[in-house]
Amino acid sequence: MGGQIGLGFSSNIRFAGLRAAAIVAGLAALLLAFAAPAGAQTLDRLAKGDPFRIGYRQFAPPYSYAASNGQPAGYIVDLCREVADALKRSLKLPNLPVEYVKVSAEDRFEAVRDGRIDILCEPTSMTMSRRALVDFSLPTFLDGAGVVTRGPAVKGLEELRAKKVGVLKGTTTEETLRSTLAQMGIAATIVTVTDHPDGLKQLAEGKLDAYFGDRGILNYLIANMPFGSRLSLSDQYFTFETYALGLPRGDQAFRLLVDTTLADLYRTDRIRDIYAKSFGKFPPDQFLNALFVINGVPK
Repeated sequence: MGGQIGLGFSSNIRFAGLRAAAIVAGLAALLLAFAAPAGAQTLDRLAKGDPFRIGYRQFAPPYSYAASNGQPAGYIVDLCREVADALKRSLKLPNLPVEYVKVSAEDRFEAVRDGRIDILCEPTSMTMSRRALVDFSLPTFLDGAGVVTRGPAVKGLEELRAKKVGVLKGTTTEETLRSTLAQMGIAATIVTVTDHPDGLKQLAEGKLDAYFGDRGILNYLIANMPFGSRLSLSDQYFTFETYALGLPRGDQAFRLLVDTTLADLYRTDRIRDIYAKSFGKFPPDQFLNALFVINGVPK
């Protein structure tokens, strides 16, 4: 029996050793899969003079949109222009070409994953599920969902019972609206739209009873639409969203440059100049000021 115990013990040791070796090999493979070559390839490609491709949304003001002259504009687009300038300095390529690529709420993450764009510059909410497709930079903004109605503003989601509620398709806002209404037992008809201006137009025309979306975008659109005076945005935040720039997974070198650019901005008044360009005289609120302080990581 003693020999059998010894044999079993020896076998267990050998098995444990083989299993440990397999685990180490597996970890090594994972490290190789997610290590720096992807990032190095991105910077190498730009170093050869290939264009830096900025992805932006056409209808997500004041963060990311096409201005009246057709040119990309917005607070987050301007942050990515700062990244482009940092790339030019880092790579010593003052004439590095920059291309702007329109993306939609539905295809934006695939555009990063598939290499159609180098960076996603729009109100992108960070989520763990999205990190399966893309990486994220330091946070860029804090916002939350609100509800727009005709006439008086709503004070609670209970007021949406039996109503037709519009929301932008393929967003965390849509997911939140569906799950929250279901949890609260509120029966409402959810209508998805392809852009915010269309959703607000349908609301103004009476085709929708309410519209659910990011407060910053809705507030901007209401203030700049001819029918905006007929619409009311709720004071209540129904969600809190942390925005960040979308980046290719595994691009450590590129992400470091992006994060360094943002941290440098957050430590200076330059970020407030960029903010004022899109938001005017209204200063950053306490949440955004805290974001700047917390993410102004020292060099």
